[in-house]
Amino acid sequence: MSAFRTRTIILIPFILSCWAASAAQNTAQHSAITIHVGKTGLFSGFSHEHTVVAPITSGKIDAKALAVQITVLSKQLKVTDTDTSAKDLAEVQETMLGPKVLDSDKYPEIRFQSSRVERAGDGYRVSGTLSLHGTSRELTFNVTGTPDYYHGKTKFKQTDFGIHPVSVGGGTVKVKDELELDFDVFPADLAAPASR
Repeated sequence: MSAFRTRTIILIPFILSCWAASAAQNTAQHSAITIHVGKTGLFSGFSHEHTVVAPITSGKIDAKALAVQITVLSKQLKVTDTDTSAKDLAEVQETMLGPKVLDSDKYPEIRFQSSRVERAGDGYRVSGTLSLHGTSRELTFNVTGTPDYYHGKTKFKQTDFGIHPVSVGGGTVKVKDELELDFDVFPADLAAPASR
């Protein structure tokens, strides 16, 4: 076996592992909000709860000025359930984006603008205005992380924003009014040119 071929065989796994690591890093560092949608009602045990991922389209985190601004495009929200058929998934997606829920044609953007950010223990306590479905409400939540990555959780009620939770079967199965949100924000990702 030639020296060139030997070197090539040795280099291929190394190049592939570097490419895989780079790809994993690029896919992992997309700022997004994950929304957990619960179910309630008499027959809720027979229905699926939903997970929705909302990529953060643009925004800015100013660590010095302690200010946060985030924008999500309504039409980019995606239902990511793994235990739902493709047909049901498409129906849930259509309902979510349609006039009964987000009405994404009429309200294309979801925005959060901080009004106060203060240090709280190892993290921050963030207060600000969430604008959703044509309504703005104050929201306060805790955030942890480093200057390169922030994570937080919060909850809010759909009815506070004029959204009536979907119900089927005469109310025997319905979406919970309160939604739980996890968000992962990479400031460098927000600063990069949008490629979404």
